Amino acid sequence: MLMSWPDGPQTALHIAGRARDLLTAHDLTTEVVDESTLDVVVSAERMIERIVATPPISGLQTLTGARGGGNLRAAINAAVPEEKLAGTALYLLLDDIAGCTLIGGFAWSRHADIRAAIDRSRIPVRVMEGICSGFRPGASSLLADGTMSGLVHNVAAVPSIADPDDPLGWHQLPDHPALAMRRARRIDVWCDDGRWSIDCMFRDSAWEPDGTEVAVHEYQVTATADPDDGCVASVVATPRVLPYAECPGAAANADLIVGAPLRELRAAVLDRIKGVECCTHLNDALRSLAEVPALVQSLRA
Repeated sequence: MLMSWPDGPQTALHIAGRARDLLTAHDLTTEVVDESTLDVVVSAERMIERIVATPPISGLQTLTGARGGGNLRAAINAAVPEEKLAGTALYLLLDDIAGCTLIGGFAWSRHADIRAAIDRSRIPVRVMEGICSGFRPGASSLLADGTMSGLVHNVAAVPSIADPDDPLGWHQLPDHPALAMRRARRIDVWCDDGRWSIDCMFRDSAWEPDGTEVAVHEYQVTATADPDDGCVASVVATPRVLPYAECPGAAANADLIVGAPLRELRAAVLDRIKGVECCTHLNDALRSLAEVPALVQSLRA
């Protein structure tokens, strides 16, 4: 998902998403089994102004006017229920709209001139204490009243996710404007010793004025699942980059989803890992494992 502001900060956010399921056979031949693109325009107030998918699907336009918050996922499920049920590539993109509209503004912080020009009166001041591990009581990220301290986020310079030695490893990544963020996901699944093995990653990154790409959120998750019941058998979350010192404390709680059916993880993760036990971005990574059963169907075909 590439997020950008063609008309400047605090104007409409443009989101361009692309997802692809790629099957690699034992002889290393490959086949694209599902592919979708999504173009969304979201107002400064996080309201969807335009949404177009390729290939087109009926019902999607009912999301026009919906707000990019937590309730958006319920609206998506009502508009295109078959996409969630089938675990399509498009549903993965739709599910990410809420998160993208929440974190996109981080890109502004990497440009001093833009940061200075932002009308901060339009940015609501919220009590964040208790929302997640990074905002636990007494965290360095908070002021005494529970609002954000304004500390600079921890970031790390990262290479491009595209490996020139593996041109099929990612779909084509569009060029980015100077003021932009990218949310990238990878979910690999294979059969190993009678179990499903899973390796996935999640990264939110932006670009510095000199063109350096920096990550603000990045996780790797490895897991196994029982093919008989489709439930999580083991899981390990490894935080790579997170914004505050307290954020990695949530990683050990990933095993709270052990025993949960993969298909139910979009809801089960939110039910099982809450408050200061959770990390918003860890939960994002774990919820994406709900797509694994759809990927396994391609392995079995």
